[in-house]
Amino acid sequence: MTERGIPHVTILLAVHNGARYLPAQLQSFADQTHRNWHLIASVDGDEDNSRAVLQAFADKGHAVTVLDGPQQGAAANFLSLLMRMSRVVPGPSYLAFSDQDDVWMPDRLSAGLSVLADIDPEIPALFCARQMITDETLAPLRVSMARPRPPGFRNALVQNIASGNTSLLNPTGARLLCAAAEEAGPIVMHDWWSYQIVTGAGGRVLHHETPLIYYRQHDHNAMGANTSPKAQASRLSMMVRGTYRHWMDLNVAALSRSAHRFTPRNRALLRRFKAMRHAPLPLRLWRFSRLRLYRQRRVGTAVLWLSVLLGRL
Repeated sequence: MTERGIPHVTILLAVHNGARYLPAQLQSFADQTHRNWHLIASVDGDEDNSRAVLQAFADKGHAVTVLDGPQQGAAANFLSLLMRMSRVVPGPSYLAFSDQDDVWMPDRLSAGLSVLADIDPEIPALFCARQMITDETLAPLRVSMARPRPPGFRNALVQNIASGNTSLLNPTGARLLCAAAEEAGPIVMHDWWSYQIVTGAGGRVLHHETPLIYYRQHDHNAMGANTSPKAQASRLSMMVRGTYRHWMDLNVAALSRSAHRFTPRNRALLRRFKAMRHAPLPLRLWRFSRLRLYRQRRVGTAVLWLSVLLGRL
């Protein structure tokens, strides 16, 4: 769907008692230099009148559709948005994910559209970027981590670099995700799953080094920034406790349901990854070495090897 040749963007927003921060996020949509967009919000919780905030924004003349959420958490809410997107916006559209408590920089959409315009429109493509991490008042703290290694399915199996609050997909990528959402089942995070699906299908992922959003950190983040020593220690604790292995169980099950959409090489890689996880220790280590999976930093890859050694992957 275009407006005089201008690409159309559908913004998918999962809401759960978000009235405190929603006005600033919605205003940042209105302030985008790219103005041809339609917001679809799915409301999981409304004890704080989030719907009223969304309605007030719509009353200002903005294109807004508000839906009821599935009441099963943020990941399920985003999947439900994908499954219903084509009913609201039936034509071709770019797709942007949004959290309820961030603030977009004015060129958040235009920067992604400019990069994606150079990609073959028949190839699924996902644009993402670094974030300006802020405190609760939006005071800048630091820029999110750089991604020195190239995106790819071997990275996506064990790490997410495509932060959903910065992601923008071309229409082919959007159609891919909408179709895969119908078969996914439970997932860990919609953005990690999106990165896996797009790379698994042989699509392109393009990571932008310049921050495009203000990523607000507060006590109720569904999944905060993984940049501070405390946050990274928490992730290591998750691995030791078995949380990371549980995440892998969910990821592998969801990807297996969509493996028919993958390239033959990536289907084979997924099968080998599944077999490796359940092999006895010596064989598990050998098979893991053959997979050539990687995280973005050496310390992360070292922790990955530790998780294989301990049977936590």
